[in-house]
Amino acid sequence: MKNDKILLDHGSGGLISHHLTLDMMLPVFDNPILAQLNDGAIFELNGVRMAFSTDTYTVDPIFFPGGNIGDLAINGTVNDIAMCGADPQYLSVGLIIEEGFAVDDLERIIKEMGAAAGRAGVTVVTGDTKVVPRGAVDKIFINTSGIGVIPENVNVASNRAGAGDRIILSGSIADHGITVLTRREGLSFDSDLTSDSAPLNHMVRNMFAAGDGIHVLRDPTRGGVGTALNEIAEKSQVGIKIYEDVIPVKDQVAAACELLGFDPLYLANEGKLLAFVSAGQADAIIEAVKADPYGKDAVVIGQVVAEHPGKVVMQTRIGGSRIVDMLAGEQLPRIC
Repeated sequence: MKNDKILLDHGSGGLISHHLTLDMMLPVFDNPILAQLNDGAIFELNGVRMAFSTDTYTVDPIFFPGGNIGDLAINGTVNDIAMCGADPQYLSVGLIIEEGFAVDDLERIIKEMGAAAGRAGVTVVTGDTKVVPRGAVDKIFINTSGIGVIPENVNVASNRAGAGDRIILSGSIADHGITVLTRREGLSFDSDLTSDSAPLNHMVRNMFAAGDGIHVLRDPTRGGVGTALNEIAEKSQVGIKIYEDVIPVKDQVAAACELLGFDPLYLANEGKLLAFVSAGQADAIIEAVKADPYGKDAVVIGQVVAEHPGKVVMQTRIGGSRIVDMLAGEQLPRIC
């Protein structure tokens, strides 16, 4: 059924958002680069392969444990470029600010963006600032775009997963999503919840140094791990099998999800990656991930199989199995 109005669901990164891209945008802008539907555009310029990505951040609240809208915007675009196999180099920053926004808050955000760029080793080289009347935007929205160079020996894309590939997850899931939700709703728990917002480009560089058998990279942001796996299964036309008992979820995150009725598989992550790698190189690559401070809890959560192409199946803790579908609606609006 076609909607006659845009819903929050259209920005979820899930099934409805997926159809908006495929049914409305792709037919208009269709070209071989866009049709790949990777985390960023991969193209060649004067014989050099490049990756380009853009994203807009509207997270509410703008300050949360583990980060704020500013460093989230830097990390998010750095990671999208890195998921194309590229080394991020230059970023742009666009600010849309509500009239009356506190100058001290803006200064804090800008300083954190500078610190995040320094940690990632990227340079902000251009930008734009617009101020709109009070009520025309909620506090501040940020757009970041970035560009990076893809090394000659790197070739990753969502359609390159193959039977036998092992699936590496770099750490615990749902940290960012549940942290932002609880802070937004004013909920408190006995243990601290903290966003996992972090740059992953140094981790990715070390992964490629450990082995060239990396076929797919993805940071499971909006829609979470469940949606990201479905997108890869569909693009590669392979089956994916994962194991519930090895997927890392922190105790406090699991408790909050159970209390609030959320599935951690579909909550956003801002400092984790999924890697589909050849079985023979999985051990070496996961060791490279674990050597990074943001990947110390990395695990193999499953593998690519020849059965049920285009679908993700999870073996549950009790030994059964269930289909993991793509996120059908918006669980948490304005999560990034």
